[in-house]
Amino acid sequence: MKDYYYLLGIDRRATEEEIKKAYRKLSLKLHPDHNDNDDGFFQQRFLALQEAYQTLSDNDRRLLYNMELDIYNALQRNQKNSPKSKNLRPLVSFEG
Repeated sequence: MKDYYYLLGIDRRATEEEIKKAYRKLSLKLHPDHNDNDDGFFQQRFLALQEAYQTLSDNDRRLLYNMELDIYNALQRNQKNSPKSKNLRPLVSFEG
């Protein structure tokens, strides 16, 4: 899961103004028209930046994203702390 806060370089408690400021600064720096790169690196980064801004600048989407990020991070912590998790196999196989 992408961490939009990390991508924008802001704290999770950032205000709408801080989100907008970080987005503007990075969008100028990463815009594909300002960078010559044939492999599409800047285009991919710019699209991820736009996605982050669209999500975090909308209060409803930001709230949902924060809940999903909390669940993802909790699962990651639990997986790292559980030595048995490496030996688990699915109960049901969907392959024929």
